[in-house]
Amino acid sequence: MSKKQENKQQLYTDEYFEKGHWLLKIRQTLMSLIGWLAVIIPIVITITSFWASFNPRVPHIWSYHEGILEIKFIGIILLFAFVMSGIFSISMTIIQNRKRQRLVQQWPTFNPINQKKRENTIDTFIDKRFGNKEFRENVRTYNVQPEQNLDTDEIHKLYDEYHINDLD
Repeated sequence: MSKKQENKQQLYTDEYFEKGHWLLKIRQTLMSLIGWLAVIIPIVITITSFWASFNPRVPHIWSYHEGILEIKFIGIILLFAFVMSGIFSISMTIIQNRKRQRLVQQWPTFNPINQKKRENTIDTFIDKRFGNKEFRENVRTYNVQPEQNLDTDEIHKLYDEYHINDLD
């Protein structure tokens, strides 16, 4: 065995696909077949019975008028749900495509050159006010003095001072 294969961690196991365990494989296979038959048989009986209401030569198990009426009613409900979900999906697709064309496909709404200048300016400002980056990231606790608090529009004024404000 290679070193790469040794380092792989097996996150799950399934005895069905391992060698041996024949009783488990037979039991699970039979249960899955019974489960599928429990799904398929009622569907086939319902379809053939409904089809027989239009063509009497089709073999069928039941032909109750109420059952045929109920199948038609359920069909109408499902058709209505299909149409409504189709209308919803198509309208949401149109809305999202229009929104994407208006917003996402535009050139950036900020000046990329000024963005780099803003990053450098704010880094310098923060370094002056609170200490260098290494200090700020490695200090356990830091008490901010009242004069160090930022005013509401201080960053905006800083950008205006250096003429890098794109929000005019």
